[in-house]
Amino acid sequence: MIEPKAPGAPGSTATWTSSAKDMVGTALGQGRVWFTVGYGILNEVYWPSCSTPQIRDLGFIIAGDDFWSEVKRVHQYSLTTPSSSLPLPKIVHQHERYRLEIEIITDPVRDVLLINYHLEGEGLKLYPLLAPHLGGDGDNNCGSVTAQGLAAEKEGRYLILATENGFSRGSVGYVGSSDGWQDFSQNGHMSWEYQQAGPGNIAMMGELSHNSGVLALAFSDTAQGAATLANSSLAAGYQEARRQYAYLWAAWNETVNFPDLDKLPKALSDAIRISVAVLKTHEGRNFPGSLVASLSTPWGDTHKDAGGYHLVWPRDSVEVGFAMLACGLITEVRAMLAYLIAIQQPDGHWMQNNFTDGRPYWQGIQLDEVALPVLFAAKLHERGLLGDMHGAATHMARKAIAFIAQYGPASPQDRWEENSGINPFTLSVSIAALVAGAKAGFLEESDKQYALDLADDWNERLESWVYVANTELDKELGISGHYIRLNPNCHSARFGDVTLRNRNNETINTRALLGMEYLYLVRLGLRKADDKRIEETTRLVDQQLCVNLPAGPYYYRYNEDGYGEHEDGCAFDGSGIGRLWPLLSGERGHYAAARKEDIKPYLNAILASASSGGMLPEQIWDKESIPERGLLTGRPSGSAMPLIWAHAELIKLIYVQKTQVPIEQLKSVAERYSEKSSVPRARHWRDSQPCGAIPTDRELWIEALEPFVLHYGYDNWQDIKEQSSQPLGLGLYGVALDISALAGKTVQFTRRFDASGWEGHDWHVDIKA
Repeated sequence: MIEPKAPGAPGSTATWTSSAKDMVGTALGQGRVWFTVGYGILNEVYWPSCSTPQIRDLGFIIAGDDFWSEVKRVHQYSLTTPSSSLPLPKIVHQHERYRLEIEIITDPVRDVLLINYHLEGEGLKLYPLLAPHLGGDGDNNCGSVTAQGLAAEKEGRYLILATENGFSRGSVGYVGSSDGWQDFSQNGHMSWEYQQAGPGNIAMMGELSHNSGVLALAFSDTAQGAATLANSSLAAGYQEARRQYAYLWAAWNETVNFPDLDKLPKALSDAIRISVAVLKTHEGRNFPGSLVASLSTPWGDTHKDAGGYHLVWPRDSVEVGFAMLACGLITEVRAMLAYLIAIQQPDGHWMQNNFTDGRPYWQGIQLDEVALPVLFAAKLHERGLLGDMHGAATHMARKAIAFIAQYGPASPQDRWEENSGINPFTLSVSIAALVAGAKAGFLEESDKQYALDLADDWNERLESWVYVANTELDKELGISGHYIRLNPNCHSARFGDVTLRNRNNETINTRALLGMEYLYLVRLGLRKADDKRIEETTRLVDQQLCVNLPAGPYYYRYNEDGYGEHEDGCAFDGSGIGRLWPLLSGERGHYAAARKEDIKPYLNAILASASSGGMLPEQIWDKESIPERGLLTGRPSGSAMPLIWAHAELIKLIYVQKTQVPIEQLKSVAERYSEKSSVPRARHWRDSQPCGAIPTDRELWIEALEPFVLHYGYDNWQDIKEQSSQPLGLGLYGVALDISALAGKTVQFTRRFDASGWEGHDWHVDIKA
């Protein structure tokens, strides 16, 4: 019976689909639609940018007089593509009563997604089931059954699902009460024909008049615009759109220039082709160079986070940018650098993440996200690829390097976005950025030497911040010491505690918290692969963080990680237990490559974690399988998939195997710290990073972010003097003290600032005898 309005408003709480994607794709033309596939059906579809999903999913119910089945719940399907480099999925759902074949593309010239479908099964009909989430969530959507198809709108965004042969009938209802699935669940057939629903969490269903044909899902800022796009795409024909889709991808793949790609074993060459297509798929259309971290929402079927991972993280972007550079994608890397320049904040840092148009989402500051764009620009300079961008890159680098110098080496957040303090990863990229930026000519002469001096000082002091010796862990393994994951207090890492953010603020001793951040010391050229401290830490990490599954070695981010499913497999909900990260097998593999060891175990581990369509996950399940929760040992968990950082790490690991040099490593950095570290000429003292006893062959630089007068003396305030600070470079002010004749003495000092007077604190520094 046809009814005007559906009951049950506003519907159940809206969530996203599972983050476990079989495949992602988009056309490379002017169309602005991105699609994801999971459980054999269409999942989130993004428009007009890859930051904003507009539907939850589009699945199918197949029904006859005595039978109905929802294909995603049957979960018996295969997925194939014409080639590893073409994200054009053909999905076949096989059942004893039916065979459903669907193929998905997006129209290269219109904001339309097309599904070519064919159902075999006697007496059966096909019912598409669509859940709009316009504007990025399921609240306040309105839907209607129209003569042109199933339509939905919300706040100036419109979609329509149309078909070339039309719907026999349609219905729109509220999820959980009057939607099409509830109709079949309660009645065994389609008995409801509600013509309108909303605002609320709605779902729309139609009965197709033919079992073969084409569906068009179109988006526009007007209802008529959506209908016009859908109908024009259908009129132009599916085969023509498919031909253009394949042609544009083939043309783009000709620009991929990975070293000896065709000479690699097929498994590796296919993995690179899939991965580079995944990276390209995550790029914005209106904002070239913007890459979202993942076209998914981790544990999306349990909550309604508006951001998910479909946001731009500068760190992930640069990690991917280096992989694109390894693949010879010059247009893409230059576009990425231009985009990063555009979204840099006035003071030199980048926001924690943002939508593709540059609007910030989370507000945190991560110093590695300030340093990595500098390294990226310096690498393009080293390769002679900056061209006309040199001036803009120089301006960007100057601001970023000044921010690093002024606020480092501690970071408000580490690379896992959980803790403040000094960590080896952020410190490594910050030191490298200071050196690379100076050597690339990005800095004024007055700032260049200061940047190098600061880098040398931080490099020399690195172990005093993030290395411990003779701890309980060391004694158990019979090693001298190890690098820690993070030091929150900027003093000795032997003491103090780290708060575990995803473990309900439990704490762990700083000296007992292990991570793999230290491996970037080798990758960037700050430490040798055979450095005893690196070797011994790796032994400890391999014992404490590694799990050897049948496919190979995988690693946890750190011991006591809480970012993952709970012990019983329930989804992460702010706390949980961290699982294994395939990308970390790549980081460990890079170290193996630096030692001229076999990297195959690490490559195989990453490859084995992939979905049926080759998508690499953020995390895999590390315990006994829990099939009822979809968790199988060694297979993707409920975290993000695909994760472009993981795909980038795979590409870069194969690259380092071919070239023996990590793509991120710059000659200027490696040469400065290759044989023996450059001896710093000064120790940089700041109230946020005080220093212990210093040798007499250094100058002591007392520094601040504003001018001051230094009031100082020696050994209980003898021989008191005052001296005004001078600009040191990169926005720092300071007084340089010659301590060459002060062996065994102690310098006491305090400062007077123009705006606030005396700081009210006495400081001291001991001079080594």
